[in-house]
Amino acid sequence: MIRFLNVEQRRLVLPDGTTTDGYPTGGAAPGTAVGPWTGFSTTCVDITDLNPPPSPDEVFRYFQTLPLPTLTTRQQPPGNALVGLPVVFYADGPTSQDFTLDIRGFTVEITATAESFTWHTGDGTDLTTTDPGAPYPDQTVTHDYAAGTYTASLTTTWSGTFRVDGSADVAVPGTTTTEGAPVTFAVVEARAVLTDPYD
Repeated sequence: MIRFLNVEQRRLVLPDGTTTDGYPTGGAAPGTAVGPWTGFSTTCVDITDLNPPPSPDEVFRYFQTLPLPTLTTRQQPPGNALVGLPVVFYADGPTSQDFTLDIRGFTVEITATAESFTWHTGDGTDLTTTDPGAPYPDQTVTHDYAAGTYTASLTTTWSGTFRVDGSADVAVPGTTTTEGAPVTFAVVEARAVLTDPYD
């Protein structure tokens, strides 16, 4: 970045009450500026080093504060589940989002992408996947439960890339996480009951 500078100066009253070029001082005290501003020189100055583009570490600090999507945990079957029938988990929400920031006068475009999903099943088991799951019949994340009541939740890990003023994409040097709202459900045990079809 180059900035054009026009340097100006003013006369100062010398200790003997005069100026270097004889400009009238009007009795001003020594050290007082007198007369108009006059041009001294013009020059072009490279100020890039004074305001460098945002570094990856600086962008990462902003990345950690972005309002990333909070993915909601969904489970099937909705409501109560059955022992012996796996519970299906999947996330509900966008898994990527674009942001445009102004950092010290630079336009920084960030693309955040959900990199991994950690499903806290509620029974002490954590399942980590690289996809957000899907509802039945395309399920990819399932878990078997014993009878009981459980609260499951989802931690999403986000990575990102960024570009400054339209430059090439650069990886954000770190990740951040969001926590989805938990869901609570019961798992019950179905019991077979003999009945008389003629009764």
